[in-house]
Amino acid sequence: MSEIPAKATESEDPSGNARAEAVVPGDLPGGEAPGDAIWQSSPPGSIYDYIKVASFSIGPDGLVDQWSLRAEQIFGIPADRAVGMDPIDAFIDPDLRERGQRKMAEILDGREWTGVVPFRMPDPVPGGGRGEQGLAEVYVMPTRSLDGEKAAVCIVVDVRTLRSIETDLAASQAIFSQSPFGFLLIDPELRVRRVNHRFASVFGGTPDDHRGKGVHDYLPRSEADRVSATLRRVLQTGDSITDMHVTGFVPGSDERRHWSINLYRVHSGSGRPIGVAWLGTDVTARRAAAREAAAARRNLALLNDAGARIGNSLDLETTARELLDVVVPGFCDLATVDLYQGLLAGDETPPGLADGSAELRRVAFSSAVSDAPFRGAGAPVAVGAVHHFPFNSPCADALRTARPQSIPGDEGGLVQGTLAVPMVAHDTVVGLAQFSRTKGSEPFGDRDRALAVELAARAAVCIDNARLYRREHERALILQRSLLPPGDPVASGLDIACRYLPGNVSTGRPSEVGGDWFDVIELPGHRTALVVGDVMGRGLRAAVAMGELRTAVRTLALLDLEPAEVLSALDEIARGLGTPGGVQQATRAARRPREADLSEVYLATCVYAVYDSVTRRCTFANAGHLPPVLVEPGEQALMLDVPPGMPLGVGGEPFEEVEVELPEGALLALYTDGLVESRDHPLDEGLNAFVGALTDPSAPLEDVCDHVLSTLDSHHGEDDIALLMARVQGLPADSVGDWTLPREPRSVGRAREHARGRLLAWGLEPLVDTTELLVSELVTNALRYGEGEIRLRLLLDRTLVCEVWDAGLVQPRRRRARDTDEGGRGLQLVGLLAAAWGSRRTPRGKTVWFELPLPDGETGLTDPAEALLSLF
Repeated sequence: MSEIPAKATESEDPSGNARAEAVVPGDLPGGEAPGDAIWQSSPPGSIYDYIKVASFSIGPDGLVDQWSLRAEQIFGIPADRAVGMDPIDAFIDPDLRERGQRKMAEILDGREWTGVVPFRMPDPVPGGGRGEQGLAEVYVMPTRSLDGEKAAVCIVVDVRTLRSIETDLAASQAIFSQSPFGFLLIDPELRVRRVNHRFASVFGGTPDDHRGKGVHDYLPRSEADRVSATLRRVLQTGDSITDMHVTGFVPGSDERRHWSINLYRVHSGSGRPIGVAWLGTDVTARRAAAREAAAARRNLALLNDAGARIGNSLDLETTARELLDVVVPGFCDLATVDLYQGLLAGDETPPGLADGSAELRRVAFSSAVSDAPFRGAGAPVAVGAVHHFPFNSPCADALRTARPQSIPGDEGGLVQGTLAVPMVAHDTVVGLAQFSRTKGSEPFGDRDRALAVELAARAAVCIDNARLYRREHERALILQRSLLPPGDPVASGLDIACRYLPGNVSTGRPSEVGGDWFDVIELPGHRTALVVGDVMGRGLRAAVAMGELRTAVRTLALLDLEPAEVLSALDEIARGLGTPGGVQQATRAARRPREADLSEVYLATCVYAVYDSVTRRCTFANAGHLPPVLVEPGEQALMLDVPPGMPLGVGGEPFEEVEVELPEGALLALYTDGLVESRDHPLDEGLNAFVGALTDPSAPLEDVCDHVLSTLDSHHGEDDIALLMARVQGLPADSVGDWTLPREPRSVGRAREHARGRLLAWGLEPLVDTTELLVSELVTNALRYGEGEIRLRLLLDRTLVCEVWDAGLVQPRRRRARDTDEGGRGLQLVGLLAAAWGSRRTPRGKTVWFELPLPDGETGLTDPAEALLSLF
């Protein structure tokens, strides 16, 4: 032992046998250079913990003379019983005893022997019989006793343990070498001790080539540091790691690969940690598929979001902003929308593909990056600025070809790449959307390109719909406004103020035009017709129907029909508006059964009032409309009790008239339901608010209108509003001349005298001759063709009106007299000299009237003598 340069230590294993282990200095923590072996006690986890080796010796007499502790464990026989026993008689099956004795003789004769010997373990309890059968692999070495006699030493291994080890090794080898996953064994120093062929096939070389390498030899530094820290944690804690994702590259490829690894600590038979097992799976394809699935889900979510959020407004700019609200930041980091300037200005977009060089206006911009300007193609463009893309630029190509273009980012700039996508609706390009991603984001792919086209197309359709709606809305609004009275209406004996507000003006949102209308119609005899109506429904057809009804009202009013008669005629006209042929079918519709389909007609409400400034009496008739409101001086406002009747277009019910005398200074208000009704406020609440707002009827009418609209701001706005207010200013008594004449020829001269005297009293001497001539013609016609007493009335207001009344029902008719005729020129003369003339029915006959303008220095009146000469 003196030749051994290092000390040796011994320890006792569980069998009681001393054992020692040689340690090479290079394997020690100090890292000494390799040298002679150093003897030390075997550490835990020795191979002998797996292979249970027992020993015993046989003396010259063939009996056991030494018995180890491990032999006790294998055979189950304590040493005090085993010593002195014949091993052949004690352990060998009786059928093999003879053969065993021969082998024992050979062994004691000095021969070595190795073989497998079946044995039956004796029962631990004496007299209890035999135990279970086993196999022992026995190695017998001849030796001599101290006396020089022949003896033997036997080393015994339990064959079951050996077979178990063989099976475990075979299974371990099969799993390690045949596994389709990368398999590594990492030692406590984080070095590779063993890899399988699968791992070597990926990273190159043979399995032995990887022995001794570390994780930094396979992974990028940052990733290797993370994995190393995880390996140390597994070694220290014993906690396993499953599905840890690692990213790196394989030799000879620039493709980034992804692995899922499982780590668990490996122990020796005694439980000592001897390393970490690494099981790795390539999940690059799975990650790519997951990304594709995630992208598909994101795209579907974006499309669903776009369907819900784009197109909620019929406004072009708002729709463009809705598109950007969807795509930023969910799809891109920066985005803009440019629309053709002509489209925004209301011009018609030419059919087919648009020319990419046309002027555009930037209507929307959105950025997920703070203070990030967007250049896109060319110089930066501010929102609202009008610009055009250079003809050979990618954006112009996209507009010209209606195909998306990819634009790479500038070197050193913020933007990584841009998609210029034309916005196409019904084969018409309406603008361009640009989507950009900043550097560091994932580049646009084919799927992104397709999604961008779909999003732009959806927005384009909504924008085109908004364009078409705006065009139709503007046309309808122009039509609607053209049918309303121009300027400030004037009427004899009334101070008039009016307001008309389309629904979109009061709400700030685009809305279809409605069928609300009002009108002020001057009638003969210084009377005035006041009309307010509302066609049910909205849109261009409602506006057209309103125009037809308004025109019909004017025509019927000039026929000087009573208010109830006017509404009855309007009812028949409304019933014919929904049928082919329109108003021409009104008569035919009137003959239909009353259960006719109301879907073919337009329903409308209307209130019609005729005010006489001489008598200050107003006659009302109502067709399903809201009641007029009257405010008398010093009194509170009240709603007049006018029977509502049925709406126009229903038919079958007569309309009633109500006559009300209006005091001087009284205020009369007619209105539509848009003023007093809304979704959030019931009609009664709105009516009460309207009546309560008329607190100062003596204020200027314009101020009263403004006050009403301001007070009822929370009650209106969803529908069109029409408001017509009139303050009563009756004709003074000294402005009226009224005479009754008997039915005799002398009445013509008396009528001339009455007219002359009154005109001179009024200071209208320039009108005397013309008035005398025309009065004589009308009175003469009344004597010749009329009946009963004759009434002459002169009215002075903004014009001079002369009326001749009689009880006859035959209306005068103007005709052309031949040169040889002595008569028939009276009404021709009236038509030549008067500014206007006509006739109307009265409850007791008819009235023929003419009107002359008042002189203003130069009267411009036709000389009566010249008029007479022109008739011959």
